[in-house]
Amino acid sequence: MKRKLAVGAVLSASAVLASAIQVSAGIAQAAPAPVGQSAAAHQRGELLALAGAQAPAAAKALGLSGQEQLVVKDAIVDADGSRHFRYERTLGGLPVLGGDLVVHQDAKGNVKGTDRAVKGAVAPASLTPKLTADQAVAKASGAVAATVGVAKDADEAALTSVTKAGSAQLVVWAASGTPRLAYRTTVEGVRADGTPSSQLIVTDAASGEVLSTHEQVQTAVGTGNGVFVGNVQLTTNLVSGSYQLKDTTRGGQYTTNLANKTSGKGTLYTDADNAWGTGTVSNGQSAAVDAQYGAAATWDFYKNTFGRAGIRGDGVGAYSRVHYGRNYVNAFWDDSCFCMTYGDGASNTHPLTELDVAGHEMSHGVTANTAGLNYSGESGGLNEATSDIFGTMVEFYANLPKDNPDYLIGELININGDGTPLRYMDKPSKDGGSADYWSSTVGSKDVHYSSGVANHFFYLLAEGSGAKTINGVSYNSPTSNGSTLTGIGRDKAAQVWYRALSVYMTSTTNYAGARTATLNAAKDLYGAGSTEYNAVAAAWSGVNVN
Repeated sequence: MKRKLAVGAVLSASAVLASAIQVSAGIAQAAPAPVGQSAAAHQRGELLALAGAQAPAAAKALGLSGQEQLVVKDAIVDADGSRHFRYERTLGGLPVLGGDLVVHQDAKGNVKGTDRAVKGAVAPASLTPKLTADQAVAKASGAVAATVGVAKDADEAALTSVTKAGSAQLVVWAASGTPRLAYRTTVEGVRADGTPSSQLIVTDAASGEVLSTHEQVQTAVGTGNGVFVGNVQLTTNLVSGSYQLKDTTRGGQYTTNLANKTSGKGTLYTDADNAWGTGTVSNGQSAAVDAQYGAAATWDFYKNTFGRAGIRGDGVGAYSRVHYGRNYVNAFWDDSCFCMTYGDGASNTHPLTELDVAGHEMSHGVTANTAGLNYSGESGGLNEATSDIFGTMVEFYANLPKDNPDYLIGELININGDGTPLRYMDKPSKDGGSADYWSSTVGSKDVHYSSGVANHFFYLLAEGSGAKTINGVSYNSPTSNGSTLTGIGRDKAAQVWYRALSVYMTSTTNYAGARTATLNAAKDLYGAGSTEYNAVAAAWSGVNVN
């Protein structure tokens, strides 16, 4: 649950905060960046350091107990100097899952408000576990093993084996209901289609009850139709007379050849003449061109649209691996390696390297490094929708002649075998499972189907309701209340969603909270009562979020 605190409640300790926060209104006038470090990275480092220095005072002002500490996760500064410090929380040294919050300040360091992932106290009845760490690992492993052969996620093949489990870490689970002492364990396995599985399992430290499961390897299932991006330019790196498929202008991101293996980083692609691939599947470099271009397009979209330097915002580029396994009909993003991986599809002749696959999957990394939306319930739907929204925006940003930009998800990979896309943003229910509108049961749907509400909201906000043709594709978007809506354009809609994600949403944000977050974002960007602000409110009403 998310609560926007009244300013008065937060400013009750404004004097305490002021002493810690009145540090230079000008991070812009900070010392020059050290040699070899960009000014942006230097500024971000100073901003994170400032947030860390203020953490004790902020914790006191927010009324947190002496056992609770705030740990900096992210920091954003607006053009007017306003700052937004995102913190994780610990209790007695234990991570608090659901304890994240964002502190909003003006340019002078005065607190304007706070968004919290959960309401109220986060302390459990006891910090002494009844189960040992080894028992917790056994409980977590057993819970995952019990799902072997069952595919609960529409985009995931069934788990076929559990390979190993890491050590159990004590945490406080406060994301739902009464806070509990818990263990967090990572259990690894393999799915039927060869996708690695890395599930984060949270179990009650007293009973072993499973409180939360989260698959950390995010996948997009489908079959491809060959090479997708066509003729594109690539930035490469010349070393000792040989070109590398490595882009030093975009955080050093690069592409490797796994050569049909399923582990390791792969071998960096090199070439003598800097002419990569032929556009045919038979040339192994062609899939690498798609992957490298997809990473570059995603980088450029976030950098040039939002000023975000890479997935983590730290200027470091992710890397891509192609030719994963054999006959692997899938692609996935993995936070643990900070990399994007693509299979070659059926008969090793249909690489899964479509552009919106890249944009979608890498946007999971952006969500993980901003709001950290829990991958279940309504927050899970918002997580998936964020990837659909920004994957679609990457496609529009690139505007490739061979991949016509549209509001269809996975339209080129022909996942259904009949030419239809995986998902539709204008009317999500056309896929046979997604929700067009919010209802009290949406949160119990698969996250790829509950995402329909936010996808539909974004389409209505960007393009409006009713029948229309965009880039040669026909759409006809309805509203739950019969209203007729006029869109504000996809670029403004994307700005609203990104600011809401990066500044206001937290790990437990639900659809009601997303409405509040996007309205706050629209107010910041365009003003309260503006056309854009009113359009956000109307679009949410159009999907029955009021």
